[in-house]
Amino acid sequence: MIARELETTPEYLTGVTDDPSAGFVPVPSASAVAAEMGMVEVRQVDLAIGMGATYLDQPVEEVQHLFPREWLNIYTRASAEKLLIVKGSGDSMVPTMHDNDLLLIDTSQNAPRLTDQVWAVSYCGLGCVKRLRPTNDGGWLLLSDNPAISPITAYDGELHVLGRVVAFFRKM
Repeated sequence: MIARELETTPEYLTGVTDDPSAGFVPVPSASAVAAEMGMVEVRQVDLAIGMGATYLDQPVEEVQHLFPREWLNIYTRASAEKLLIVKGSGDSMVPTMHDNDLLLIDTSQNAPRLTDQVWAVSYCGLGCVKRLRPTNDGGWLLLSDNPAISPITAYDGELHVLGRVVAFFRKM
């Protein structure tokens, strides 16, 4: 272990050879091994995006998870740097999504093109997950899947799209 930390060999440390690099094979980094296996790092942030609404100005911690690139391609072609995993919070998207589901958000998709897709948005500084539909008067209708939750209309500067929710995952 000492030889590996010093990037040399036990033979050099014990005087068997005078060449410190003879026979030394560096240990590959975790990212190099992951890349060799077709894995990419995706950030998970500890921010709960409300399926209702959640304040976005809280400090967040990040962890990296490795996923096969082929598997992510099922959901999106975005680069791993543009993907986020967050925990959903609340019941406004029930029955589609539930409290504590993990959401895969593609932040490269930040301009709604098709109506009624599911988006992670900031509405007046609150993070939420909603379906978006344009209105005739230039606003955006924020729709919940839960019929008990009334739609909200956002106008000039009230709505900022964080990204499209391309998948969600739930514990059984």
